[in-house]
Amino acid sequence: MAEIQNPNQGGGGGGGLGGDSKSLFGFMIVFVLMVVAFQVFGPKKTQQPQPSQQKAQTTQSAPALAAAAGEGSAAAPATPAGNVSTAATNAVQAASESETVVENEVYRITFTNRGGAVKSWLLNNKQYKDDSQKNQLDLVNHDAAAKYGLPLSLFAYDAALKDRLNSALYVPSATGTIDATTPATLSFEYSYGGLTVHKSFHFDNTYVIGADVSVTQGGAPVTALLAWPSGLGDQANLQGYAAATIDTSESGKTDQIAAKKVVGSDTLRGAFDYVGVSDLYFSAVFMPESPADTSVVTLHETVGVPRNREHPDQNVDQAPLLGAAVGSIGDGVHTRLFAGPKVLGLLQTIHSANGENLEHVVSFGWWSWIAKPMLLVLRFFVNHGIPNWGWAILVLTLILNLAMLPTRVMMMKSSLKMQRIQPQIEAIKAKYAKYKTTDPRRQDMNKEMFDVQREHGVNMFGGCLPMLLQYPLLIGFYSMLRYAIELRQAHWLWLPDLSAPDALHVLPIFVIVSMFLSQFFTPSPGMDQSQQRMMAFMMPVIFGYMMWNIGSGVALYWAGSNLLGVATQLVMNRTSMGQEMHAIAARRAARRGPKR
Repeated sequence: MAEIQNPNQGGGGGGGLGGDSKSLFGFMIVFVLMVVAFQVFGPKKTQQPQPSQQKAQTTQSAPALAAAAGEGSAAAPATPAGNVSTAATNAVQAASESETVVENEVYRITFTNRGGAVKSWLLNNKQYKDDSQKNQLDLVNHDAAAKYGLPLSLFAYDAALKDRLNSALYVPSATGTIDATTPATLSFEYSYGGLTVHKSFHFDNTYVIGADVSVTQGGAPVTALLAWPSGLGDQANLQGYAAATIDTSESGKTDQIAAKKVVGSDTLRGAFDYVGVSDLYFSAVFMPESPADTSVVTLHETVGVPRNREHPDQNVDQAPLLGAAVGSIGDGVHTRLFAGPKVLGLLQTIHSANGENLEHVVSFGWWSWIAKPMLLVLRFFVNHGIPNWGWAILVLTLILNLAMLPTRVMMMKSSLKMQRIQPQIEAIKAKYAKYKTTDPRRQDMNKEMFDVQREHGVNMFGGCLPMLLQYPLLIGFYSMLRYAIELRQAHWLWLPDLSAPDALHVLPIFVIVSMFLSQFFTPSPGMDQSQQRMMAFMMPVIFGYMMWNIGSGVALYWAGSNLLGVATQLVMNRTSMGQEMHAIAARRAARRGPKR
């Protein structure tokens, strides 16, 4: 953008002045660093392990281990008589594996009675497709689930008990298809060798389901937590896995724990309103019915991700895989679960037991106070006459640039004032050049310079402050476009997905060219030639590189803003201020002599 591309507009070349080109160049570098690392905020949430709880769980699980050892397998051999085995007294287990489908307008969930877990969680909304953009999106990450467990499986600290709970053949209350457009329930029962498990799931016509789980051994409660252990189905590349977080709300305080900070199999205890796993665009979030005494186990594994899907056996990188398990120590599981898209309006309608909604699962960082209103404006455009997110971005870009036009004029006026007094400033510097920087008479030099600036109405921060005021707006827009699910697989002209990089690199190249043109058309009488060359070539390359692998929605905004910046600069060059600045630049260039 011209506001960012041309810091030389904000002040002249008076050394030692706050508005000079060096100061503005410094602000530019600060902005680049802010864009690259704007998400890295906040202290790391302290996660204290609970060794005492794990010890208690091991003690509770001991009877199960003994029972498992006596049986010699997770489940007794099935008998041919009916669906329920009677090989042991009071045994309840299925003779074979079966599936039950639960479907409403927003999802189609396929349960298996092996472990009473979910094999497939398809989103019925046609807006959400898989990476090929041909099939319904499945929230189950099948490759990871095959290794680390299916959604709604059970977590136990004892590995043998965990395996038994998730490999046993439960007896389902129904098979076939259940219509969940009206309230419905599906339960799974298993009992053998003193181990009794009940899993019950409740459905309606929303994205939220209810879950109740109880596990006993010899009549005594056994801790088993309900888990979503293996990421989400839309994680198709390294970027998708790297963006994963554990989202929590504890006693009203929300947090997003990045993958690198998640400790695998760490137990957290607290008043959790919700806990879940998210990536950029989808979430699976548990909302305990009794948040006051909730136990959470954070799961952190790794999964191999091929750099090239067409050759999955070559160049495989390891990516973080996050999951979470929720329940209460020795008191079963009573929770609700949201599994679906991170649409801000949708999440605001879903509330935990304490009344807190899930809107903070969509996190724009420190810039949410700007990003959220911008997202609402974009959505308004799309719903009222601009049915394309790409064009809506360009319209909002135009509005923002018009809103920032006064700051551009302020910067140009401040720069021109600085250039007018530059000969006097240079004369004062020459007058005191013979004194060392530590000489007290240098203070007289600063006073004389300040008096000259005050006499001519020059504010030393006049060229910098307007630019600083623009930064929150620009970074907020960047943050909003990066995390808005509405841009996922949204088309615009040659771009099939505004959340993905431009595969043809048209936009990054346009950013480079437009930034160079903006530097070329902007008069810079106060900038040192070496700095001018750096700004003219280095900054376009830096920003072009940033756009090369960033979502094309962000690149579209940047390219559109640059185009408007160049057009604005051409108009401003034809004004009296622009002509005067060009004249000053020409005189100074003549005094310096020919370029070497």
